[in-house]
Amino acid sequence: MESFRWIWSYVNKYKFKFCFALIMVLVAAAMTMVNPYFSGKIVDEVIGEGKTNMLVPIIGIMIGVMLIKSIIRYTFQMLFEYVSQDAIYKLRDDLYIKLQSLDFEYFKQHRTGDIMARMTGDMDALRHFVAWVIYNIFENAMIFIFAVVMMGIINIKLTVALIIVTPVIGIIAYNMTSKVRPMFYHIRESFSRLNSFVEENISGNRVVKAFAKEGYEIEKFDKHNQDYMDKNIESAKLWEKYLPVLDFFAGSLSIIMMLVGGIMVINKSMTIGELVVFNGYLWALNNPMRMVGPLINDYQRFVASSYKIREMLSEEPNIKSEDEKDEIQEIKGQVDFKDVCFEYEDGPVLKNINFTAKPGQTVAILGPTGAGKSTLVNLICRFYDATSGNILIDKKDIKKWNLKSLRDNIAMSMQDVFLFSDTIEGNIAFGDPYVSFETIEKVSAMAGAHGFISQMPEGYDTIVGERGVGLSGGQKQRISLARALLKNPSILILDDTTSAVDMETEYEIQKQLDKVNKEKTTFIIAHRISSVKNADIILVLDNGKIVERGNHDELLRQKGYYHSVYVNQFGDFDKVKEVG
Repeated sequence: MESFRWIWSYVNKYKFKFCFALIMVLVAAAMTMVNPYFSGKIVDEVIGEGKTNMLVPIIGIMIGVMLIKSIIRYTFQMLFEYVSQDAIYKLRDDLYIKLQSLDFEYFKQHRTGDIMARMTGDMDALRHFVAWVIYNIFENAMIFIFAVVMMGIINIKLTVALIIVTPVIGIIAYNMTSKVRPMFYHIRESFSRLNSFVEENISGNRVVKAFAKEGYEIEKFDKHNQDYMDKNIESAKLWEKYLPVLDFFAGSLSIIMMLVGGIMVINKSMTIGELVVFNGYLWALNNPMRMVGPLINDYQRFVASSYKIREMLSEEPNIKSEDEKDEIQEIKGQVDFKDVCFEYEDGPVLKNINFTAKPGQTVAILGPTGAGKSTLVNLICRFYDATSGNILIDKKDIKKWNLKSLRDNIAMSMQDVFLFSDTIEGNIAFGDPYVSFETIEKVSAMAGAHGFISQMPEGYDTIVGERGVGLSGGQKQRISLARALLKNPSILILDDTTSAVDMETEYEIQKQLDKVNKEKTTFIIAHRISSVKNADIILVLDNGKIVERGNHDELLRQKGYYHSVYVNQFGDFDKVKEVG
């Protein structure tokens, strides 16, 4: 019932429409009793007593009842469908809003395929429950009750003989429910794993083809597919065990009726017409009993799916705003790190980081792979919170800033470039969809992207494939940089933004960036000396610590990591002329 109470919180908004539809179900169930009753009248009075003048009116009533019942059924089925679509629309909206509020940690721990399975398969199971299962449970229950009442009015002894098997069916249904519930949960989990595997392979199809590992991936898919099939077969075996028993007891009703009813007719304790009525009502007992299995099946699928959806809705982000104001506050751009440490579950990443970046300054960050460079700039965006120490933005603790305001004042061109399946113009204008086309062209030129975009047949209207398929690494990086520049932020973060472009293109981009960087605080993560040598502050990270700091000339004189990188890229500092 907990799952039902939860889904009712979404249906409740449409309760009048929902309750009206239930009343129509009740009326339709009651009308189901009419035609079998009049069938008995035809046998006893029209045929048995020769009242032929009653035949046409009775047939007219039966046809009218059938037509009205059909209209009512169509109407309430449409009402339930509308209610289900409206309720699931709101639920799907809530789920998507929840996903948008969750932070990086959640998406690290949950597979994309699992999330997609919840947004699709589980949501459809909930819709099916509201649109079909609820009214079928109610309708079958009402038909069964009405039939028992009508039968009891006609002949109580035969009625008792027919419903004597009902407790047995109830016991079977209860046992079946307790065993079906965990099975459906395991089926949903297996489907989630299968979905995740397929999603991952679609995303990584180039890697699979590059290594010619199609056969290996097919074998892995077969294992997931086999597991999903085995879980469904296990469920089917349970049905094989219980459904024949349910069908046997449901089918036994006709035998009981013919045996007991036939004896009563012979003994003149009931008429043939009454037996015909019972035969007509037999469906009203038989069908609900046969529907017990499928309805239990659908209900348990609903419970399993509702559990997974409620689990996601109950998630809370670790990163929250202390300031919940809606208005966007302007940030000037001063950034202070004071004894900042950060660690993941598997160990520390940053240790005692201290530095100050003033508005208009450029801070470059270098270091070997795994030194913590990207993690450091992620802390500025509050993708994660520092384990200890303080980060100040404009001398105010970063946790006291409204999260939307903070991120609205920061633009980031990430190391792992992501482009949406949209036009190039749409991707660049993502931060401000209403910006003029002239501005888009301007920032594209600054990012070194205007040239290759203009040469495309569709220009800025070119549709970018999923995740930027169809573009080179350098082209994606330049579009990503243009997207960040268009936002015109107070703090600009460039995470290895020009690693995939040639030296000449990088030089042109750097000249453009030098013009705009004077107006904002800029953080640059790079491996090329040419990308960072003009920075006001250069921080060298190693093993999570700042091991060197200074400007280009100061670091070259220190003869440390920075000097060794310079020598590797340009030659011995003492023997060659400084480049650039």
